[in-house]
Amino acid sequence: MPAADEPQPVLALSGARATLGSRPVLRGIDLAVARGEVVALLGANGSGKSTAVRAAVGQVPLTDGSVELFGTPLRRYRDWARVGYVPQRTTAASGVPATVREVVSAGRLSRTRLRLPGKADRRAVDRALELVGMADRAGDSVNALSGGQHQRVLIARALAGEPELLIMDEPMAGVDLASQEVLAGTLREQVAAGTSVLLVLHELGPLEPLIDRAVVLRDGCVTHDGPPPEAVGQHALPGHDHVHPHAPEGAEPIRTGLLT
Repeated sequence: MPAADEPQPVLALSGARATLGSRPVLRGIDLAVARGEVVALLGANGSGKSTAVRAAVGQVPLTDGSVELFGTPLRRYRDWARVGYVPQRTTAASGVPATVREVVSAGRLSRTRLRLPGKADRRAVDRALELVGMADRAGDSVNALSGGQHQRVLIARALAGEPELLIMDEPMAGVDLASQEVLAGTLREQVAAGTSVLLVLHELGPLEPLIDRAVVLRDGCVTHDGPPPEAVGQHALPGHDHVHPHAPEGAEPIRTGLLT
């Protein structure tokens, strides 16, 4: 819990533990995102990054610990219009025929509920499409899009809901450089508008200038929570030992720390 003079975090995992099957995946992690903050969640495959963000939105149950969104325990949280979630790489329509606009418009459902979409909803969808550079493809079938364009559509769907907290699981995975730059620009605008962001990443890449704090997971434990590491990817992980193939025979492993 924050001190009395500290603002309530928009997301807080405390002592979070989770298992997949019988395998422990999260081993009591603490993770918080402050209002307006951009946090990168880093770590190797299998470190628990995706499980942590899925637990944050209630897709993975905790065996111990707690999750709070905007100060409300997850089990009682209902105001999902405040949260935008972009899952790990999927296709935008999962095989269902739909246009880009139809998929992005689905991001307004948490706000429209049972009413018909109005002008504000259409403006929000238009803005989201513009932000990700897909306005000119609004009437196209999502089945005709490239992988990077699919990812842009999924992000636009989350942005259409005008969330205060945006959670993105590997948004840059398998995305071409041009799309990475577009997505970095999109996030820059959201952050400037005050959106809080939690990103699961393998490498910081074009998003590095936006990151306020990095949390590194290893084997379901937090091994670093602070300034983003200068080295990225596998080389940013604590305890990363390796011998370069061009090193002299018998060379000692290079131990790469977080802040090299």
